[in-house]
Amino acid sequence: MLASAEFDSLRVVLVATRNPLNIGAAARAMSNFGFPRLRVVNPYEVAFREARSAVGASALLASAEEYQNVADAVADCTLVVGTTALRSRRAHQPLRQLKDGARLIRKQLGRSHRIALLFGSEKFGLSNEALSHCHWLLRIPTREENISMNLGQAVAVCLYELAHNMKAAQPPEKREYATAAEIERITAMLLDALGASGYLRKHPTSDAEERARRLVHRLNLSASDGEVWLGMLRQIVWKLRLGEKTKLQTAGDNAGSSFSKALLGKTTGK
Repeated sequence: MLASAEFDSLRVVLVATRNPLNIGAAARAMSNFGFPRLRVVNPYEVAFREARSAVGASALLASAEEYQNVADAVADCTLVVGTTALRSRRAHQPLRQLKDGARLIRKQLGRSHRIALLFGSEKFGLSNEALSHCHWLLRIPTREENISMNLGQAVAVCLYELAHNMKAAQPPEKREYATAAEIERITAMLLDALGASGYLRKHPTSDAEERARRLVHRLNLSASDGEVWLGMLRQIVWKLRLGEKTKLQTAGDNAGSSFSKALLGKTTGK
């Protein structure tokens, strides 16, 4: 197995969990395989309190970090992976099976990267909004007749696949990736550019923000490339807004000129 220091860069993120037994089982699996960092997003307070106060609850649960939304929970992470059984939903991001996905995650363990592995609620899984924060999706191969797993089981299976077979781990990548917070800034600037250009008016959609975020995630930007994209988009937005301001000013000047001419004509007529 990999050393625990390398596992310290992985954040297991539980989103909107409601069952204290499942929260406890997930924490137990993390402790079993040496992953110490747990984050919870908008948990059902009663369930989370029960899980923390249960007999045998570990320091891992006691030190879990709480967040109100997924964006904040993954803001400092350079790779965000969402687990899903998909069911009838269509994947909007690349979908990888557990074995291949674990190999890609292992490549980034042990560096300055922070990696988030998201698990959804027991009943509904991850929402489309939560999934839009992910670079790609991970699926545990199961029978189609019984495709979904218990939350605690899913966490255990994923962490086992990450932890076992040290020989399968490749040297960590040296590339520094843009964090999720930087991705959010680029997404916001892209939406500003689309709004200023009139694109969103011509192509209205209720999930424009989710689509834009998924698009930016698929670029898999390095930190330096992220700064370049942000700078380019800022310049585009500035130019578009300057052009709009100039048009309004010109229209105002023309209207004022026409009014002056009309007034002058009336005065001359007198």
